[in-house]
Amino acid sequence: MEQPIVKIKNLSHRYSVQWAIRDINLEIHGKGVHGLLGSNGAGKSTLMNIMCGVLKQTGGDVFIHGVDAKCDPVEAKKYIGFLPQKPPLHADLTVEEYLRYCAFLRRVPGERVGRAVDEAVERCGLAHFRRRLTRNLSGGYQQRVGIAQAIIHDPALVVLDEPTNGLDPNQILEIRHLVKEIAGERTVILSTHILAEVQAACDYIRMIEQGNVVFAGTVEEFDNYIAPNALLVTMADAPPAAEIAAIEGVAGVEELGGNRFRVRFTDARDVVDRLVKESVAREWRLTEIGVEKNSLEAVFAELSRKSN
Repeated sequence: MEQPIVKIKNLSHRYSVQWAIRDINLEIHGKGVHGLLGSNGAGKSTLMNIMCGVLKQTGGDVFIHGVDAKCDPVEAKKYIGFLPQKPPLHADLTVEEYLRYCAFLRRVPGERVGRAVDEAVERCGLAHFRRRLTRNLSGGYQQRVGIAQAIIHDPALVVLDEPTNGLDPNQILEIRHLVKEIAGERTVILSTHILAEVQAACDYIRMIEQGNVVFAGTVEEFDNYIAPNALLVTMADAPPAAEIAAIEGVAGVEELGGNRFRVRFTDARDVVDRLVKESVAREWRLTEIGVEKNSLEAVFAELSRKSN
């Protein structure tokens, strides 16, 4: 297996007497968007700040592209681009001046700075604003500048902390599209507590609650974490709910209006067969039947309870 871009072993951090994260172990391989999901205060920002060398951990180890971030932080940071919740902008610099400054901080060789700035500006859709003061940009474009500084040195790993926080719906869609483009060439870790963000932007999920990893897998695996236990049924000549509830294997029936029902079950296959047979025999005229998947909110709540 290829070397992971991020490897974390037994990572813990304590603020005063309270542990923010405790004994975290995880590996991240390959390109794509890896969502770091969790409630506010779950430990996401602490984990990212340690990963990016902003904060020194209480215990454990972080390896970035095989480099021990504690023993050789300068080398490890070569592989990382980081956008914290509030973009670290200089209000009195133009976009181009600021990105040149960031390239200098990231030790981009002098002969490559101009090209690096041009590529970041083009990639982030900032060409028309490169000579504008960053203070005069909208929130969405300030966020684009923040992403541009995170990729100015062409890192293998880009870490984004709540990149769509405070943006309007159109700006959110634009930033999501930009993040997906960037992830086509490198690994992106995206921190969020917004479930719609995970579903729209991420390929993989790591969920943290109370400082512990409670889930690691694909978005599809997260979506299917709780086995479904209900059918959505529509009938043209629907009977009273009590008649459906009397069918063997039906655990409960909820009327949804418009001849639609939510039918809870113990075994989906048996209940579907019996519903179809009863519908034909009693002329209920079944027109639609399907398994109701659990919402992301339900999965999130279940995993949060798991951490208690």
